[in-house]
Amino acid sequence: MALSAIATVTRHYGRCSPYSFSSSPLIHITRTRKLVTRRVSLPTRMSSFKPNSPPPQNHPSTENNLTAPYGSWKSPITADIVSGSSKRLGGFAVDSVGHLFWLESRPTESGRAVIVKEPGKPGEDPVDVTPTDFAVRTLAQEYGGGDFYISGDSLIFSNYKDQRLYIQSISSTDSAPLPLTPDYGGQSVCYADGVFDSRFNRYVTVREDQHESGINAITTIVSVNLSNNSAQEPRLLVGGNDFYASPRIDPKGERMAWIEWGHPNMPWDRSELWVGYISDNGDVQKRICVAGGDPILVESPTEPRWSSQGELFFVTDRKSGFWNIYKWVESSNEVLPVYSLNAEFTRPLWIFGMKSYDFLEHHSQNTLIACSYRENGKSYLGVLDVTQGKISVLDIPFTDINNISSGVHSLYVEGSSAVHPSSLAKITLDDQRTKAIDFKIMWSSSSISEMYTSYYSWPELMKFPTDIPGQSAYAYFYPPTNPNYQASHGEKPPLLMRSHGGPTAEARGCLNLSVQYWTSRGWAYVDVNYGGSTGYGREYRERLLGKWGIVDVNDCCNCAMFLVDSGRVDGERLCITGSSAGGYTTLAALAFKDVFKAGASLYGIGDLQLLRAETHKFESHYIDNLVGDEKAYFERSPINFVNHFSCPIILFQGLEDKVVSPDQARKIYQALKEKGLPVALVEYEGEQHGFRRAENIKFTLEQQMVFFARLVGHFEVADEITPVKIDNFD
Repeated sequence: MALSAIATVTRHYGRCSPYSFSSSPLIHITRTRKLVTRRVSLPTRMSSFKPNSPPPQNHPSTENNLTAPYGSWKSPITADIVSGSSKRLGGFAVDSVGHLFWLESRPTESGRAVIVKEPGKPGEDPVDVTPTDFAVRTLAQEYGGGDFYISGDSLIFSNYKDQRLYIQSISSTDSAPLPLTPDYGGQSVCYADGVFDSRFNRYVTVREDQHESGINAITTIVSVNLSNNSAQEPRLLVGGNDFYASPRIDPKGERMAWIEWGHPNMPWDRSELWVGYISDNGDVQKRICVAGGDPILVESPTEPRWSSQGELFFVTDRKSGFWNIYKWVESSNEVLPVYSLNAEFTRPLWIFGMKSYDFLEHHSQNTLIACSYRENGKSYLGVLDVTQGKISVLDIPFTDINNISSGVHSLYVEGSSAVHPSSLAKITLDDQRTKAIDFKIMWSSSSISEMYTSYYSWPELMKFPTDIPGQSAYAYFYPPTNPNYQASHGEKPPLLMRSHGGPTAEARGCLNLSVQYWTSRGWAYVDVNYGGSTGYGREYRERLLGKWGIVDVNDCCNCAMFLVDSGRVDGERLCITGSSAGGYTTLAALAFKDVFKAGASLYGIGDLQLLRAETHKFESHYIDNLVGDEKAYFERSPINFVNHFSCPIILFQGLEDKVVSPDQARKIYQALKEKGLPVALVEYEGEQHGFRRAENIKFTLEQQMVFFARLVGHFEVADEITPVKIDNFD
């Protein structure tokens, strides 16, 4: 996770009908970049989505529309548009004078991630801070996060190529980054989630050390001396447990808070919040377990943060099972709730550096916290008055919010909605900090998304029954939408179901051009939050414990049949796709159920035992909790039941994937090929866990479309796509 020829991705031109095949896909896309700044009038009322009750959409009358089969509609939302507009936001920060910096990953530069500074004057372009021979990305725990930190004039970042920490001046565009940590001759030592410690002029960060053991990395909290800006061995501050995250220093530099956990737990299962007192020589001495140490009280504290007054706040899910904000009373070593709500004020710690809340400056003595929370499938942005114990919800266009950072009389928020792709917005607040008076998009993953608004399918939040009487699960349904087309009378659309990864992730009803690629061509699309998903509390999340491959599969199948029974989709044209853990759910659904007619697995898992043997340390015990004993490992691995597969499958795999090895896809491919089922395998050199290169994102999207069209769609796609060869079919 060798058998098939690698389909190296080259662009082919010309419509292929009848279809011809390609075994050699390289796309060159010229990238242009302008800062996206758009103001949105406030207040903005957001639609409430209900099952089978789509929100009104401003689409033209269907009287003059073309009549064509679902799936064959022509759309301006091409795979080139999707892949070229799939920039990713890897974090953002505001410096001491209010300048905004962000980290963007660019598919058109092979996924290279670059720190960008907002323009100095209106009308100017943003400025790349990262030199061309550097890329900002940490590989800590494979998923990274917390890649950079800004303090004063200094930017400290992890460089992708060698994983060393570098320091760079942000006031001079000509300053070259200088290394701060030793060169171990590769990417064996990684750093993430660091903060500046002004008392000792040092950088405190999480270090993952694999240079002695690649399988059993040693994770610690260390400090890096900044006094002479030279490379030197970091100093150990905290160690001994399996994992650490979120080292945070109080304003006086006297105390450090951090999160730690150990096998077999994941940080959202059980974790601990500790505070250590820093001695005069910089060591962490007396230590107190603030939360998570009680074996009877199950909780997973996360995101510790010190206020300017030196009070420690954090998020935990004790008792209620929902992540809420709490405060530590140091004098009595008590933990007190700040605000209680059956909603999630954070999300699972898959990546470092999450920031779901931040403190607001205000002339009053009250502590104000800007925070986001997730309730019933929607995100809310609020200002929490800690003294009064009340929250003021801000009226903004985003319905999905990830990270928050406070600025001068403002907030910077990463979010999206049904019409906003992943974006970074500046929100100006009133004097009382309880209302938003201006909303401006500063960065967008797709600067051209507004061009296609009339083609967008709006998500409908749906609730459907599971196998357990009285129990429900959730999904977002996107009906086929195109202002220029309608289907023949009585025809029902094909359905593409997405099973999300994680599996502790969450499908969110926000604008994703890859979804609109399908719906604007006449496909129905559904994104499922099966049992085990985040966003609905610990009880919902723990439905999957010991039942991975059962609960998720059943929920996906029940969702599909719910849509069939309600007359929304064609029961004979049900397809499923998923990546990573979602790829496992896809393969398991195709092996153990007879609902879907074809599937696509992107770096998915076919052999659970192989995954356990080969995966990295962070997840090495995760699947034990999700699967169970050896019998379950065997019985839920699709590779062991190839005779149960009965429909076509296409597989996509990165050859540098350290989470799910290429052998996983190759074993499934070879077994299905030998069985005689239509199957194709596409492998990408240089790709890791998740595809970052524009040409590969494009090729994967197009090949799924044409694969499903040829095998189960009963229509011809309108796009110019040269399909890969399908074994046992072509």
